[in-house]
Amino acid sequence: MQLVKLALGHIRLGEPLAFAVRDAGGRLLLARGQVLDDSAQVEALLARDACVEAGEMQALLLSRRQAASADDEPKRPDTIFTLWQGVVPQLDALLRSLAEAGFATRADELARHIVSLIERDADIAIYLSVRPDARDLSNYGLTHAVHCAVIGLLMARRIGWDERRTLTLMKAALTMNLSAVELQSRLALQGEPPTSAQRATLRAHPQQAGARLRAAGVDDSAWLQAVEQHHERADGSGYPQGLTQICEMAQALRLVDVFMAKISERSDRAPLALQLAARQLFQESGGSPAAAAIIKELGIYPPGALVQLASGERAIVVRRGASATTPLVGCITDSKGAAIVDTPTRDTAEAAFAIVGAGADKSLARRVLPERFYGLPAA
Repeated sequence: MQLVKLALGHIRLGEPLAFAVRDAGGRLLLARGQVLDDSAQVEALLARDACVEAGEMQALLLSRRQAASADDEPKRPDTIFTLWQGVVPQLDALLRSLAEAGFATRADELARHIVSLIERDADIAIYLSVRPDARDLSNYGLTHAVHCAVIGLLMARRIGWDERRTLTLMKAALTMNLSAVELQSRLALQGEPPTSAQRATLRAHPQQAGARLRAAGVDDSAWLQAVEQHHERADGSGYPQGLTQICEMAQALRLVDVFMAKISERSDRAPLALQLAARQLFQESGGSPAAAAIIKELGIYPPGALVQLASGERAIVVRRGASATTPLVGCITDSKGAAIVDTPTRDTAEAAFAIVGAGADKSLARRVLPERFYGLPAA
């Protein structure tokens, strides 16, 4: 029996399980069809390293992809989280439809859908981008593109780009790696440096993506140029062409791409601390307006960041505050570091609950569902 680890995104609260849940030894924990309504139950399963048979997991992912492209709406009312969960399979379906007529229109529709989700609650969008499920690396190539589109929009709006230009940046983010999506996911899982063949594919992917977009009927020069140049650097050290004259959108996209890659976990390395990644981003960019916009938009402690409070409690940031250093947080431990079931909210502008540092042990935080902090806001 081949097993794969259960991840947060595989379970939808209030819906029957589409698979049987097992422990690492294959023993049954929950039968297919059971319903979990409590995030604490899910967190308990993840704490036990719960698994699912590989065949059942493949069937689940296939059914979700099919549902994303189906015309009929789901019977259960959507929440903002179920809508976000649908974005990755929608992007997968979009990239697989590259040879079908109307690709550019479908890409524009997906970008606008993501905009609508961000506008409903930008803090949730940041949370899901900063704190993706590290257990589910099999979709890394797709989730990375979505998260880059999210942060790209926030950055572009802070800089003052108009809607058309911002949408173009988002479409470039969603498609910049379309010729290497599966390779990116494999690299996130393989736990070792890329082979020479993999490196060659990575170096070639910007131009290959541009060529495939042109073949699909994309004629937006700004979109194409951003994709083809998003790994170039002004000093000529980038790839694939070693250009020194690079369009502004490609430079901005590269910064978003690099920043999100740094704070993302892979099987062979832990994510870089958010504060360190932000400092490196600003220094490496020479203090560019795009880098400054990313940092200012997220704050020092963005939603999804794990922090230590003066009270001794550990918490996860859920809302940006009045300043970059005073967000609202939801506690996941008590003052002695013991896990708690309830989730008291703290205002870190109060001295008793001030942030004294980033959280160290992230194993507990990985098992916390965002619904625990935000509830189930209707779509």
